[in-house]
This record gives sequence, structure tokens and C-alpha cells, in this order.
Amino acid sequence: MTGPDQTPDDGTDPDSPEGRGGAAGVLPAARPGSGRSGLDRRRVLGAAIEFIDEEGLDALTMRRLGSRLGVEAMALYRYVPGREQLLDGVVESVIDELYGDPDVHLAASHGWQDYLQRLAHGVRRIALAHPEVFPLVATRPPAAPWVRPPLRSLRWVESFLDTLIDSGFSEESAVAAYRAYSSFLLGHLLLEVSQKGVSISPRDQPEGVRQAAATTDLSEYPTVVRLESLLSLDESAAEFEEALENLLERLEVVLREGRTPQRGDAGS
Repeated sequence: MTGPDQTPDDGTDPDSPEGRGGAAGVLPAARPGSGRSGLDRRRVLGAAIEFIDEEGLDALTMRRLGSRLGVEAMALYRYVPGREQLLDGVVESVIDELYGDPDVHLAASHGWQDYLQRLAHGVRRIALAHPEVFPLVATRPPAAPWVRPPLRSLRWVESFLDTLIDSGFSEESAVAAYRAYSSFLLGHLLLEVSQKGVSISPRDQPEGVRQAAATTDLSEYPTVVRLESLLSLDESAAEFEEALENLLERLEVVLREGRTPQRGDAGS
């Protein structure tokens, strides 16, 4: 597992593409000029991810993506009905890289803490490989708009909740863990990519939320649906206060011991 204690001797960040030998996990894109016969949905999404990585999200249009693929923009509508659906597919494809990451386990075979640590580093690897794409993970309208925090990938939420419940968490504590974990992880990583000059502002409109909810079969996520009443609660104020208190307790340890914060202090 790639973790904070496995930083290479040269100081390279082990979660960065450089620390992974240049691996970014981008889906294969059709080569420019390959024409309509070389297209399928997977290649269109791969080209969109590649385009956003290189040019930024604001530069992405169906016309420009079509030009990169060597086709007219209209040819793309066979695979994605429009830009909004294209962005949804981009998010789902990037998140799916988690399921191809050998260091991310889909079950807590070595305990729930190991599962969460592996997942966190897997998500961070995605953020560092695709900093221009990553803000979409947290800002695209969720198919279940009552999920808080509103993470786009219900597959991720479902897997997270199932794994923690199977590890002995009650439904209430599993939802609380999801809130705390995803808020920390996404908040930290959004700040990290923003330091690279990436815009974090959401670009979604209410219509996008309605479309997302209307086009997703929630029967694929029975745990998310069953826990709707818990996931829809807004506990932001209490969670902020708890996180602040935990931080102050950590700083008290730092003050008492007269040293700089260490990685292990998070659990103090």
C-alpha cells in the first residue's frame, strides 16, 4: 500500500503520477483523425478526460472535443447526449479508476481503518493525476440530491456504507463516518488542487440536479436509498464544531510536547 510512510528517498510524493512512474490511469482516447469508426463511449470519455487535463474544464466544448477526435461535434451525440452527460461520464470514469487501483481494496479484509486509508490514498492519486477534473467529483449534481455531503459517485457511497456496516458500524455511525471522512478528504484535496491554480467554484444549476436525479436508477444503490433519512440530515454545524475541537486537542498536544505536528498526531 502506498502510504505517508513510504515516501521515496528523493522526496517524490508517492501519490503523484511521478511517484507512480508516470501512471495517471487515463482511459484510452481515440487518436486525432481516427474518424467516427474508431469511436465508442469509452474513447469519447477518455478523450474528454485527456482534454480537461491538458486544457482545463472551461475550454471543453463538444465542438473542440470532436475536433480532437477528428469528427464533427454531432458525431459525439451518439455516445453522450450533451455536455452535461459528458461531464457526468467523466466523473464516473475517473472514480472508476479506484476499482483498478491495486492498492485500493473493495473490502475491509485487513480492517476498516486499512480500508479507509487505502481508499483515501486512492482518491488522492486520482486528484493528483487529474487536478482539473477532480473538482467535478465534488461539484457535479448527485443522482440522490439528499446525500450530504453531495458526492457524485453513488457507487462510492454505497461501497463505503456497506463496508463499514459489515465491519460492525451501526447504520447511524456508518453515515456519520461517511460525513466526516468525505468532508475531510474532499475538502483537503480540493484545497490541494486549488494550489495548482485549478478553479474550484461549482458550475452546476438546479436543472442539472433534477436531470441527475431523473436519469439514475437508484435501485442499484439499496443501502443509500435505505439510509436516505440519515444521509439527508444537515449536521454541518455540529460536524464543524467537532472537527474544530479535534484540531484544538491536537494542537494542545503539540504545545505540550513542544514540537511540530507529526503524521501520527491525527489520532491523538
